[in-house]
Amino acid sequence: MKFMIKAALAIVFALWFMGQGFAQQPPKEILENILYLDLNGGRVAIQLRPDLAPKHVERAKKLAREGFYDGLKFHRVIAGFMAQSGDPTGTGRGNSKHPNLKAEFSSEPFGRGTVGAARSRSPDSANSQFFINFEAAPHLTGQYTVWGQVIRGMRHVDAIKRGDRESGVVSDPDKIVKVVIAADTDDHSVLQEQPDPSTYAPSAEDQQRGSFQ
Repeated sequence: MKFMIKAALAIVFALWFMGQGFAQQPPKEILENILYLDLNGGRVAIQLRPDLAPKHVERAKKLAREGFYDGLKFHRVIAGFMAQSGDPTGTGRGNSKHPNLKAEFSSEPFGRGTVGAARSRSPDSANSQFFINFEAAPHLTGQYTVWGQVIRGMRHVDAIKRGDRESGVVSDPDKIVKVVIAADTDDHSVLQEQPDPSTYAPSAEDQQRGSFQ
């Protein structure tokens, strides 16, 4: 319980902090919960959400630090919906060597730039695969685990090569260049960019309470 409260407070502060323009390096505790996804077009910054899905965030960090995601394909990409990766086989049927995770569903909406855990029909089958929404997908809310949100560089996600409109299968798909936890690198230039309002538009209520969710 204490961990969840601490994580929630840290994320609220981080989301507020990320919503500001700044030149200085963020505190280490904030960088620990930001994931950098390097694509061919540039770097994407993803705010991790341990307040919503602590086990999924722990897994994403572990895989990033193992170098698991580096070079993997975006094997399923559907225009107007999402881009999916995290499968070492590139077929949509592979996962990491680690055990599957129990679902951590929440009421957090799947909006543009939301990062979710891909799974099969079983709610507890998420492992290493993830997807990033191009557009809001409210039908996924409460059915898939939200573990992150794009806060910078969404234009690079938008540039990922699309696949078949039905299956999403991609011919000669784009690949992840590298995934790194922000706390493990010294280059934070992506965070100096202004937020994309389409993925990071705070309500008046959010601004008043300092939460840019």
